Amino acid sequence: MTTARNMAKQAYSLTQRILGAEVVGVKLNESVPEEIIDQIKKDIHEHRLLLFRDQGVISGKRHVEISRWFGELESTFYHHPKSPHLDVFRVSNDEKEGCRNVGRTGWHIDGSFMDKPFRFSLYYIESAPRKGGTAFIPLKDLIENLSEEKRQRWEKLWMVSDRQSRLIHPLIYPHPSTKKPTLCFHLGMTEGFVWNYKSKDERWTSWTETQEILTEIFDEIQSNSKLIYVHEWQTGDFILSDNLAVGHEATPETQSPVSEVGLRVLHRTTIRGINYPSK
Repeated sequence: MTTARNMAKQAYSLTQRILGAEVVGVKLNESVPEEIIDQIKKDIHEHRLLLFRDQGVISGKRHVEISRWFGELESTFYHHPKSPHLDVFRVSNDEKEGCRNVGRTGWHIDGSFMDKPFRFSLYYIESAPRKGGTAFIPLKDLIENLSEEKRQRWEKLWMVSDRQSRLIHPLIYPHPSTKKPTLCFHLGMTEGFVWNYKSKDERWTSWTETQEILTEIFDEIQSNSKLIYVHEWQTGDFILSDNLAVGHEATPETQSPVSEVGLRVLHRTTIRGINYPSK
């Protein structure tokens, strides 16, 4: 399905994809009319992922300017010496070019360990490898495919981040903007879970039970493989993600050496959350 809108001097169109939509007619490294920016801000919640192909060179400064359309930037990660901006997280399969081993700790949303998990993640690929993509899954669809019994169980669970703050967030909660059900989770950075948090039936899981729950979530994702979209990057791609609505994970090939797959350099910014995830 393709929807076209003519705005200002640019033609804005969306082409539906397996997950999300591809935006045609917009060059992010040029001035973008306010009418189109407003439409992008509406469409991101409807489609969850917006892909902009063939964007050429987007500087760190421009990446940050685009990010500010969606709110205040918030970065919590190591600043690599080659990062083009303090707010741009630069990752690579070459430690001289960017931070390595990023995104391979398990399916997650960005900032699950923050008091307010990030609202949006914005990705730009400066150098795409021959192989090595990012897998995405729509969380509302995943939840709606749960059995009634399993969903009732997950509704009682709260995740405990493995960071020192030990922040506690509900596993299933309404998206703060769309109010649709979504997940706050990280399969590689979770210390534990709490059943029925702040109720008379509150109970914290043992490490064994925690691992069982994490495995259960992973198995549910794998059993819904038809929902997964793996984006194989092309140099110049820019992706805008509704981070709270889409889980993701870097594929194993993203860590393959440059000699096998070529150089991978990915830039990412994240937007500060506005609401604490709650029931």
